[in-house]
Amino acid sequence: MSDAQNTGNAASEMRPTLREALRKARIEAADRTGVVVELRDAEVARLEILNEALDPLFAQVPEKVDLFDRGISQGETPRLWIDVVAHIVMGRDKRIYRFVQDTRFGRIVLAESHDVPVIVDAVTDYVARRMIEREHAMVASPKAAEPVPAEKPRRRRGRFGMFLLGFILGALALFALALFASLDNL
Repeated sequence: MSDAQNTGNAASEMRPTLREALRKARIEAADRTGVVVELRDAEVARLEILNEALDPLFAQVPEKVDLFDRGISQGETPRLWIDVVAHIVMGRDKRIYRFVQDTRFGRIVLAESHDVPVIVDAVTDYVARRMIEREHAMVASPKAAEPVPAEKPRRRRGRFGMFLLGFILGALALFALALFASLDNL
């Protein structure tokens, strides 16, 4: 029996306690969190590099054009916004830039590259197209030769009269029903 007690004591000494297991799990979680934070910081740094590369382009956009609102949003997925519908996000491998646009039919990828100049060219084309769209929207449509007068809506006569007629007919029907019921009882 003494051998069984010695074996039991040795096994309990070799098993880690819950406290040690929790400590080890916390250290592992902190290491993973640190890696995630470092990856996010790397994404933001790459987006900031691209943002600086876009500075000359946006310096050329006239001040009266207020279509573009460029900035980096720091959320779960950092994004470099070009305007309200287009932004640049890092790809799954965190090294590729993905220029996307949200449309009524879903998100479309406008450009995708590891190289900053390729994305700058794609953003330049996008900005030019958006400015042309704005110019077309601002152009006044040609004035019609002569406006066609709208027909006057017909007045609905007799709303009150129809209500009154319905009320009188309902009262007469009730009176006739009561008269018929009283004659049946005689």
